[in-house]
Amino acid sequence: MHPPIEPYDHGHLDTGDGHLVYWEVCGNPEGKPALVVHGGPGSGCTPRQRRAFDPGRYRIILFDQRNCGRSLPHASDPATDLTTNTTHHLVADMERLREHLGVDRWLLHGGSWGSTLILAYAEAHPERVSEIVLAGVTMTRRSEIDWLYRGVSRFLPEQWQRFRSGVPEDERDGDLLAAYARLMSDPDPDVRARAAHAWAAWEDAVIAHEVNGAPNAYSDRPSPALQAFVRICAHYFSNAAWLEEGALLRDAHRLAGIPGVLVHGRLDLGAPLETAWRLARAWPDARLVVVDDSGHTGSDAMRREIRAAMDRFGAAPPG
Repeated sequence: MHPPIEPYDHGHLDTGDGHLVYWEVCGNPEGKPALVVHGGPGSGCTPRQRRAFDPGRYRIILFDQRNCGRSLPHASDPATDLTTNTTHHLVADMERLREHLGVDRWLLHGGSWGSTLILAYAEAHPERVSEIVLAGVTMTRRSEIDWLYRGVSRFLPEQWQRFRSGVPEDERDGDLLAAYARLMSDPDPDVRARAAHAWAAWEDAVIAHEVNGAPNAYSDRPSPALQAFVRICAHYFSNAAWLEEGALLRDAHRLAGIPGVLVHGRLDLGAPLETAWRLARAWPDARLVVVDDSGHTGSDAMRREIRAAMDRFGAAPPG
């Protein structure tokens, strides 16, 4: 990765409906605009994400999606209303941020949930996107959500049973994600803490089971950040991200003319390769790069592929 850098500008974008979305800009003010779209949902952006870009070539823009990271109000407070936190609101925030920063067209980069949000934005505003680089591709279809929170249990039955036991007994055979969403909005802090740790323990187990996976990949964060992450994830996934099933794949033709690179680990347990493969077949300007030694959290080989794509696109004129 490129050396660490610090932002030269930052602020909060007032969305007009009670949200203040944190943003920052680093790199070359005259460089090619590029937007980092973090995963989760609810993870927030990190200093490490700045380092995928050559700071001499890129104007690197990062933002914390609604109710997480440094955006306000924060989802760790159960009084925070998540009604106006949906995929469509986030797409509108991205477009509002583009206008606020005076960007005409930008490269979009993200992974996991970030790839879903990027696809939703790019299909809505293809004329504003110069290139796309995705890692760990997801489209947050119901089938993908069901696989991650139920299907993977065939590999990790004991860990999934603990995840299932994290909700009240009378809800364990129903919609687990909706049950967790309710628990994460409970006014009792102990209820929220137990639910957050049970959810994160399942996410940790899936990642730790992968090649290059590390224990505590999700739970190793401060309590407010963890609770916001779990609450927002449960909110989104229990509602299938407010996306019509298969819509992002169906509308991939809207990405025609946008060069894309899809970098995906062959050993990704939580987001199997099939999703990236289907997207590459539907998007004629995308190139699929399969990294044989990588799971969802990546590898040195995956990071080299991402950097190569960024360096290649960075050589093109700014959008």
